[in-house]
Amino acid sequence: MEGAEGNAGQAGPAERSHRSSVSSVGARADVLVYLADDTVVPLAVENLSSISAHELHRAVREVLQLPDVVLEAFALWLASPLLEVQLKPKHQPYKLGRQWPELLLRFTDASDDDVALDEPSLQFRRNVFFPRRRELQIHDEEVLRLLYEEAKGNVLNARYPCDLEDCEVLGGLVCRVQLGPYQPGQPAACTLREKLDSFLPAHLCKRGHGLFAAFRGRGAKTGPREQGLLNAYRQVKEVTGNDSEREATLGSHYRAYLLKCHELPFYGCAFFHGEVDKPAQGFLHRGGRKPVTVAISLEGVHVIDNREKHVLLGLRFQELSWDHTSPEEEEPILWLEFDGDSEGTPVNKLLRIYSKQAELMSGLIEYCIELSQAAEPTLSQESASGPHEAPSPSPPPTQRPKLRRQGSVVCSRIQHLSTIDYVEDGKGIKRVKPKRTTSFFSRQLSSSQGSYTVVQPTDDSLEQS
Repeated sequence: MEGAEGNAGQAGPAERSHRSSVSSVGARADVLVYLADDTVVPLAVENLSSISAHELHRAVREVLQLPDVVLEAFALWLASPLLEVQLKPKHQPYKLGRQWPELLLRFTDASDDDVALDEPSLQFRRNVFFPRRRELQIHDEEVLRLLYEEAKGNVLNARYPCDLEDCEVLGGLVCRVQLGPYQPGQPAACTLREKLDSFLPAHLCKRGHGLFAAFRGRGAKTGPREQGLLNAYRQVKEVTGNDSEREATLGSHYRAYLLKCHELPFYGCAFFHGEVDKPAQGFLHRGGRKPVTVAISLEGVHVIDNREKHVLLGLRFQELSWDHTSPEEEEPILWLEFDGDSEGTPVNKLLRIYSKQAELMSGLIEYCIELSQAAEPTLSQESASGPHEAPSPSPPPTQRPKLRRQGSVVCSRIQHLSTIDYVEDGKGIKRVKPKRTTSFFSRQLSSSQGSYTVVQPTDDSLEQS
């Protein structure tokens, strides 16, 4: 699809359902571009039908008086609750908006009534193809704020699954940004309780559900949710100095929030909707399917359980082969192949993801791999030339000890998936360890880019249900 060639996926919060980005059409039109905090940037443009995303992007930068880095760090998106499309610079948003019903019919399972009512809006959001290492070089407070607002929204809407400990740390930083420096006794726990869903994901705020269910009946006046949030809020580090210096430290809290989000392997991803097979259960071996979100970024692919808010499968591009099939009169499927074991025997595993967006996901995976391979020579040159800069105080992306804890929501739960386990030898299927050259798919990284590693399932007894 020309309109979604760059990237498309599952849409965000439902409250954005009927926002219109064009208030009038003619020689001159008013275009509304939405930021991550739902504020609006109005643009008066000429020749709306032919204006490009690149031109609108520059207009947003000029209105907001942002530095040039936003031209790379952010992109224009055309999005609704049914579909999201990151626009390429050459795309013409108005024409794509006119084609929106056709895109929905092709890439979603929406009903005719939903398609007729759906209307996309233009959004100014993080560019999926902007590397995290580049994000760490940004110091402009307003740019950091925009990135923070988008990341916060993804955490609160559980698009970024987080462990309780990490939710509390992130929530404490949001408290600091919204309420100012922590003062003993203010805000009281009851104040946080009233606005709990402003600081923690909604599924963690429901009494008797999720991670907090275990704390019921302890008799404490302050619930564990409020107390954990208060403790995290209390521990937010403040910059010493005069009032003006402390006022200027909001940028440091935005950065701290983003650094914490960088520990999440799916930060900065694009979202897609799909379904996977459930493992057969019971005497009748009934399975069925479960809805999932497929998150794809420059780091890899993650399959997230929509109901349980945890990762079912996480793979770096070095750990997978992939393809998609779209046979006539059959469901499109994205196939992911990776190494694993079956009853102690090393095997290839195939996961089927049923989705009308399979073609889009496959194209995005391929493009992310191309970008990663193209960036490697540049990174090698940077590391080999000139004096080295002082190391960043934040841990490198490959070291995430807190997120590798047993039972973490970001750990793979392969035993919750129904996969096809096989070894292809040209004649039949055998349960023996294959050489990687026998992969069912040819689409994978070359051996110079890395090798497969067995994905370790999480201990059942320590998992969250």
